[in-house]
Amino acid sequence: MSSISDSKDSSSSSPIDIQRVRKLFAAPARIAESEFLRREIARRMHERLTLIKIKPERVADLGCGDGSDMPMLQEQYAEAQVLGVDASQSLLGLARDRQRAARSSMNRLLSKWLPGKIGSGLDVSGGLICGDFAQLPFQNNAIDLLWSNLALHWHPHPDRVFAEWRRVLRVDGLLMFSCFGPDTFKELRTAFASVDQDGHALTFVDMHDFGDMLVDVGFSTPVMDMETITVTYDSVDRLISDVRAWGGNPLITRKRGLLGRQAWSAVTAALQKNRRADNKLPLTFEIIYGHAFRPAPTKTASGEAIIRFDLRKK
Repeated sequence: MSSISDSKDSSSSSPIDIQRVRKLFAAPARIAESEFLRREIARRMHERLTLIKIKPERVADLGCGDGSDMPMLQEQYAEAQVLGVDASQSLLGLARDRQRAARSSMNRLLSKWLPGKIGSGLDVSGGLICGDFAQLPFQNNAIDLLWSNLALHWHPHPDRVFAEWRRVLRVDGLLMFSCFGPDTFKELRTAFASVDQDGHALTFVDMHDFGDMLVDVGFSTPVMDMETITVTYDSVDRLISDVRAWGGNPLITRKRGLLGRQAWSAVTAALQKNRRADNKLPLTFEIIYGHAFRPAPTKTASGEAIIRFDLRKK
């Protein structure tokens, strides 16, 4: 991997084999090479979040992985309880190790100044939960801020995910997420199309369709944004290695056998044609950012309209 450059610029995801996705993320070493982009997108999400004035009491990082985003959220909302949800026990194990290390370091510092309060308010060992973020282990109206960084595109039913996320958000609670858009891996899809018409990479959902889904499940005035990030590589092998680290081909419809030598040579040649003037191979990532609030209900559970009166104080 050489560099990253930016340029601003489907209604549903391809049929995803969710078990294959979970198997991938059960092996943290396999996805470590892709972490650089998650960190960069987390930083850009955080810049957007700082523009929104909220004081959450409970924050949930959905698809938290190894917990890399949680310290940043805890630092911004020091008084909040920050929870992490992920389907991978292996990644949550790394998150727990990270938290223990951070707590140990903080305890050593506190022991010099506040020996009577060592560990006070720092025990977050109960804040990591293994589960599916489309079936969250939270009660209705339990969370003030839902954060999800580059995780939504791995779920085969994003509409159901949004409905569940709305369920657990409190009124006026904020959802903020990022995910891949349709142009992600476009060079790879074009290269494989030169040898067959089978699916070799996910077809990601368009941001306008995500916006429609958010409105359909009851979020108010979703704000959607998109940018294109180009990562460059010295070799085809290195590019393919990162694609595999990003999930490879989790399609239910994927071929179970390997490409033949002749077909793979054709794919490689097609990718080589993309070399730029600097001799680098580009790989496109379309990044979708979205945020929306849960509005106050306008109807009761039985369908009756709720009318609110704002009484002026005398």
